[in-house]
Amino acid sequence: MSAPIRRGPPFPRRYRVRVPKPLNLPFDPIARAGDLWERRWGRSPAMLAVTSIMRAQAILIAELDALLKPYDLTFARYEALVLLTFSGKGALPLSKIGERLMVHPTSVTNTIDRLERQGYVLRRPNPRDGRGVLAEITPSGRDTVERATRDLMAADFGLGAYDEEEQGRIFDVLRSLRVTAGDFQD
Repeated sequence: MSAPIRRGPPFPRRYRVRVPKPLNLPFDPIARAGDLWERRWGRSPAMLAVTSIMRAQAILIAELDALLKPYDLTFARYEALVLLTFSGKGALPLSKIGERLMVHPTSVTNTIDRLERQGYVLRRPNPRDGRGVLAEITPSGRDTVERATRDLMAADFGLGAYDEEEQGRIFDVLRSLRVTAGDFQD
């Protein structure tokens, strides 16, 4: 694994984040947008928060995808493999995969297509449903997900800038949003 890329003053390892194209701006563009927003429409901590979340998502996806590149995986495909390893028999209906990963059926089909071409997953008829299809993880898929998981865990899934307590608080704060959106009942 290559060393994280970071420009600017040196920070302890836990603050390094690999961003393929660092912005290196002399100001915080989200804070600047917040100032301009406030002058035009009034104060909006919600706009600052959502914009920060969206930027954080882009940073994390870039970091995670870079960590998974040696396995020819994206984070979306990695998540599908992990889900299959969690299932009792290593196989799930495509509809269940979409439900659990909270993605559109078309995304599941594309993800499973790619994993199948890579030899990480195979499709087979669902014995409980004559029309349904199961995705089943292969031994190669299991090996790959184990190796990729070690790399992701070593990099704190891109959240090395936060200690475990802070990571827990992030989860708690965003959990409320997910409950309100109806992802699950609390």
